[in-house]
Amino acid sequence: MTNPPSALPDDRVAIAPYHPRGDSRQLSESSSPTPAELTDCLFFSPEDGRIWLNDQRMVLLHSSSFGALRREVIERLGLEQARGLFTRTGYASGARDARLIRERWPQADAAAVFRAGTHLHTLEGMTKVEPLHFKFDADSGFYEGEFLWHHSCEADEHVGAYGIGQDPVCWTETGYAIGFVSGLFGQMVIFREVECRGMGHRSCRVIGKTAEQWGDVEQDLRYLNVSQAVTNATVAPTPDHPVSHSARANPPQTLVGASAAFNAATQALQRVALTPATVLISGESGVGKEMFARQLHQLSRRQDSPFVALNCAAIPDNLIEAELFGVERGAYTGATHSRPGRFERAQGGTLFLDEITSLSLAGQSKLLRALQEREIERVGGVRGIKVDVRVVAATNIDLRKAVADGTFREDLFYRLNVYPIALPPLRERRDDIPLLINAFLTRFCQEYARTPMGLTMRALKALLRYDFAGNVRELQNLIERGLIASDEGQPIDLVHLFRNEPMPADPYGLDDHGSLSNSAPPPCLALFDTLGQLEPGFSIEGLESRLLNEALQRNAGNLAAAARLVGLSRAQFAYRLKKHQRQSP
Repeated sequence: MTNPPSALPDDRVAIAPYHPRGDSRQLSESSSPTPAELTDCLFFSPEDGRIWLNDQRMVLLHSSSFGALRREVIERLGLEQARGLFTRTGYASGARDARLIRERWPQADAAAVFRAGTHLHTLEGMTKVEPLHFKFDADSGFYEGEFLWHHSCEADEHVGAYGIGQDPVCWTETGYAIGFVSGLFGQMVIFREVECRGMGHRSCRVIGKTAEQWGDVEQDLRYLNVSQAVTNATVAPTPDHPVSHSARANPPQTLVGASAAFNAATQALQRVALTPATVLISGESGVGKEMFARQLHQLSRRQDSPFVALNCAAIPDNLIEAELFGVERGAYTGATHSRPGRFERAQGGTLFLDEITSLSLAGQSKLLRALQEREIERVGGVRGIKVDVRVVAATNIDLRKAVADGTFREDLFYRLNVYPIALPPLRERRDDIPLLINAFLTRFCQEYARTPMGLTMRALKALLRYDFAGNVRELQNLIERGLIASDEGQPIDLVHLFRNEPMPADPYGLDDHGSLSNSAPPPCLALFDTLGQLEPGFSIEGLESRLLNEALQRNAGNLAAAARLVGLSRAQFAYRLKKHQRQSP
């Protein structure tokens, strides 16, 4: 749960505050993001049971079910604790939506961005928001806003359960407003419900000011604060397991994911990390088995010792013994010097054996002896060498079936299968796709010195529905390819991502009337036929001039908004417009 003190919470530190002034009375209705653009962010994937708001998974919940949950929480925890819980829940949702708006429309007018919260709050079904006025100046730390909430779901459910009361009851919605505006403004903005349907008023009315403007906000912050008992899962330093200098200098590589399936795997990894147990990681190709193995090593007591990886499928059968156990000089023709194998090189650390089923039966037998005796013998050697190595094996096939088929030794299987961890394919953890996209995009933008512009909405929708036969590795390749194929400063679109792969089916979204519809465009005339009907004897220069001027008129002379409408930067739009004006007689 998000924990918001008077300073901004940790999950939003990457969102820089807006610095210009803004006033709702000076805001154009056509300023982006418009209600239509925000509605386009909501789309449905009925086949796999997911609803998305841009890159955030959503749920449809019966209002009566929400009311039943709310009643039970109140009855079990009491009004005060329940109010805090629902306020924090709303706060987390508002903070998420603030991040969505900032990342999706980074160049939008500041007042339009603040107004977008009213549209999103309405779109998500809790209440219809009517802004009466809002005004802010981020440089001086001033914010003041007043809004009406119509048809509040939370108020209706509270009245249905408890009748009219003396106190405001729209706790979740108040938390949302605080989270959204604070996330954009860069400091805590407190909203208070001064009229409420739960108190018998026709509509709910809320007023927002900064904490400094209100002055006394201790009670408001009390509902927003949460116990620190739940902390991020990590390896805590103890006298028996101090954090080493190298661990501080090289923090563990971050695994990216938040889905239930991913969390189950990471929790299993954290549970076994501090033990010496052998681990067997299974999963399809590309799910990240080696990355999990490295994370296991970094969280273990062996983190200061080597991590050595070997892909068993890449070594010929006649060389696997030498690769694993090493070679003594003169053991065979060409062995001109002694060299250690992977076991010796991993001494005190972790040995990761990928594609373990590629070992021949003879190689499996030698590996089994090494695991049982914790002793190896180099090829051509005459003495045993004690090794202290933790073995982590990985496979992309069902080892039990391989045992049944006679291609894998049963005793080796049981020796490796001390603590199994199954990694789910990406199609079973679609909630992680937006997080992975952001991680890969950030990484490749740094590597290629590119300016990140994100993905178009249709590209994001396509990736959220794609099956990813190659799992995380395939998604990584698609993002890298998309960044290479797209133009600098422009978002990545479908044409940049998919070249030889079949396009994913179009998802369902909301049309202009709020109805669920497939977003695939209807069949249309050939471009020449269409343009010929609109403007006989057209020219490319004339069409461009007409398009630029119509975009400018539609946005009331706002160059930046007009440029976004036709997919240009403001500078590109201004240059082309001036060019056509010079050419006009």
